[in-house]
Amino acid sequence: MQGMLKIAHHPIYTHPLPEGHRFPMLKYELLPKQLLYEGTCTAENFFAPQLPEDHYILAVHGASYYEDLRHLALSPKMVRKIGFPLSETLVKRERIIADGTMKACVQALEHGVAMNIAGGTHHAYSNRGEAFCMLNDQAIGALYLQAEHHIKKILIVDLDVHQGNGTAEIFQGDPTVFTFSIHGAANYPFKKETSDLDIPLPKGTTDQEYMSILRETLPKLIDTHKPDFIFYLCGVDVLATDKLGTLGLSVEGCKARDAYVLETCHNLQIPVQCSMGGGYSPDIKIIVNAHANTFRLAQEIFF
Repeated sequence: MQGMLKIAHHPIYTHPLPEGHRFPMLKYELLPKQLLYEGTCTAENFFAPQLPEDHYILAVHGASYYEDLRHLALSPKMVRKIGFPLSETLVKRERIIADGTMKACVQALEHGVAMNIAGGTHHAYSNRGEAFCMLNDQAIGALYLQAEHHIKKILIVDLDVHQGNGTAEIFQGDPTVFTFSIHGAANYPFKKETSDLDIPLPKGTTDQEYMSILRETLPKLIDTHKPDFIFYLCGVDVLATDKLGTLGLSVEGCKARDAYVLETCHNLQIPVQCSMGGGYSPDIKIIVNAHANTFRLAQEIFF
């Protein structure tokens, strides 16, 4: 086997919240266990990110916001927008997630693809957090690649059910990073930002409709903008079973989506970093299986 799938995972991903907030986090604990149990991955596939140097975060986020976040000094209104009770452990978790994505970028340059068990924090703006997102991991990864690895043009493919409003705000007016989002028109955020390309979908959009749009759009974007690197936000909240989503994809349709994006990157030899994004089906087994499909496909397609 040439190369190896490398996956950022840290124990602090899993237990930073009070009991009432635990369910959304449970997948971060169960997903690596499932991948190991079924033999998709071994312990060698995983690496543990650490706290990153602050200047990489400050390349994306305003100094006053980041300092207030680190010192748990955000206003009550800003904390309510984030949706989690702030704690030192939670902020540390967010910083480590950003480091996981940065390090996964380096692994993707070497192996073609790399993953972060967490991440996809695309509602984090340059100067504030929203909707469980405090630091925008893929935006931090993008500017890190440009600064440290001389990557010139980047494409962010955001296929979470929610528009990446924070990502759109961060890169507005930046011709080197193209932001592309397919999302539910009726989903949060209800006041959306403007990505370089937004495709809002009606409620109940099916596998066939979704895949037709993706196949029509992604190759044209790549051909036009010729990215040197792709970030893929592969949220599984596009599923019909998702309690926070409005689309109608099946688990097989979600898998076909991932296969198409990963095969496109592989065939065109464009490195891709994947962050997991959302997934809120009431049955945790559905969430874990849908996320695990992304890792299974990365193994099959690249290695």
